[in-house]
Amino acid sequence: MSTKGRIHSFQSMGAVDGPGLRCVVFMQGCPLRCVYCHNPDTHSFNDGEEYTPEEMLQKILRFKSYIKNGGVTVSGGEPLSQTQFVKELFTLLRENEIHTALDTAGIGDLNEAKELLEVTDLVLLDIKFLTKDDYHKHCGGDLDKVIEFLHLTQEMDIPLWIRQVIVPDLNDGEENITALLEFLQNCKNIKKIELLPFRKLCMPKYENLGISFPLADTPEMSQAGIDELYKLIPENLK
Repeated sequence: MSTKGRIHSFQSMGAVDGPGLRCVVFMQGCPLRCVYCHNPDTHSFNDGEEYTPEEMLQKILRFKSYIKNGGVTVSGGEPLSQTQFVKELFTLLRENEIHTALDTAGIGDLNEAKELLEVTDLVLLDIKFLTKDDYHKHCGGDLDKVIEFLHLTQEMDIPLWIRQVIVPDLNDGEENITALLEFLQNCKNIKKIELLPFRKLCMPKYENLGISFPLADTPEMSQAGIDELYKLIPENLK
């Protein structure tokens, strides 16, 4: 019997979560509480709609002609919280010659993650903060788990894109980018580094849920500021 996954939402043609046009499956449920989270409605593990991998595959196959040069990205929430479902879905996608990408914070069971990575073509790993204290303070998580997952992608030689949300007065200094590059200096499987500007389009979601947005008073990150930081990133990783 197939595993059922709790799905928050489905995007038929996304252009920012991996190469090419992609279907994006947003999983429901996340163990982290990042201060800049733009999807607080994905936090709960009890919400969302249940699908089997086969049901989700049929939904995706309707768009196969559009995503032939892209693929499918599973995001969240946190997909490593529903590893078995994602593994079964990715297995089906590979059987249908569809590229698979995992958009994750790297927080999950490492043994289960290893099985999932065996059917994963690309990992988009969000390296949120670079010290244990900052990671715990701003995300409520354990940086060591992220590092273990990062090492696992290296061992398995899975192509890796690194992502980091850049927030004014939190991690927008040049020293942060220098520290990020040093943090990643031994990772030979990295293909790209993406710097994502902090935005506040999520605020209505927080209001609807009746919870406060921790960074409500923080200004959005300018594109000009992002462009300046990108100058520090090696050309082969842009």
